[in-house]
Amino acid sequence: MAAAAGPARLVRCGQKDELYRAGLRSGAGTALRGLAGARPWLEWRREVELLSDVAYFVLTTLSGYQTLGEEYVNIIQVDPSKKKVPSFLRRALFISLHTVVPYCLEKALLHLEHELQMEAEESRTPENPPALGFPSRTLIRSWIRKQVGELTEQQKKTASQVVHVLKQSIPLLHRLHLAVFYIQGTFYHLSKRLTGISYLHFGGLQEDQSIRSSYKFLGIISLFHLLLTIGVQMYSFKQKQRARQEWRLHRNLAHQKSRSKEAAARRQSRCTLCLEERRHSTATPCGHLFCWECITAWCNTRAECPLCREKFHPQKLIYLRHYQM
Repeated sequence: MAAAAGPARLVRCGQKDELYRAGLRSGAGTALRGLAGARPWLEWRREVELLSDVAYFVLTTLSGYQTLGEEYVNIIQVDPSKKKVPSFLRRALFISLHTVVPYCLEKALLHLEHELQMEAEESRTPENPPALGFPSRTLIRSWIRKQVGELTEQQKKTASQVVHVLKQSIPLLHRLHLAVFYIQGTFYHLSKRLTGISYLHFGGLQEDQSIRSSYKFLGIISLFHLLLTIGVQMYSFKQKQRARQEWRLHRNLAHQKSRSKEAAARRQSRCTLCLEERRHSTATPCGHLFCWECITAWCNTRAECPLCREKFHPQKLIYLRHYQM
């Protein structure tokens, strides 16, 4: 008799599939490193892992067979009606969402963040020639670079913030989905939830209700921990925003202070007779500063300081050379 597969079987199935996929990725990477060397393997390691995952699901799920994990726990895939296996299109969509879409999203965010951080005056480093069979790598980078180059400064700033939010949100979304799985007991992978693929278990003992209760309790704890993590990240973000605002305020105040000092210095460098900036500064015996032309013209009529009225002979005037203020 068929029954809905419980969360324990789904977890064991996912772990078993991940074990076999890891072995396939490791073998493909070892073969590439042995044939082409370490450098091509490091350059194309992520693409080899993608091809290995796609090959695993194409040979099993897309071909209409159970995966090794599904065979291990004796479960089969069914569509939302739970009366027949998923269609070929639904299985192909699941494989794309499970393998290709995360890879493309990761690469797109990585290249976009890199292009946004590069300064306009920096010279572009020449790209490595793409390996045979993967011409899209350079095309994707060139297309992203072209699109970023057409953005304004404000749009680049907004795009950088969006990229940062997406990179922070994707892991939180996976954690939220995992917590919901623990509580509901279905759809271990987000791609299966989006495509509506669930599992039925045939034969054998059914899972104990206490196991489901344990998973629900684990889901509640995971959800609480996720909310706590989001709260901490939001508090940290607000602290950073406050620090940036304080730094901008401090910088503006320092700039205003420096400008006020410069204005005061300019005011101090003005001659009180002509009310313009002093030219050829000259000091009286009492220590006041004037333009040479202004104070000599003044002394022709009055032999005293224009400010403090202290009497002195014009011969006592001191012409200041290389004096700035």
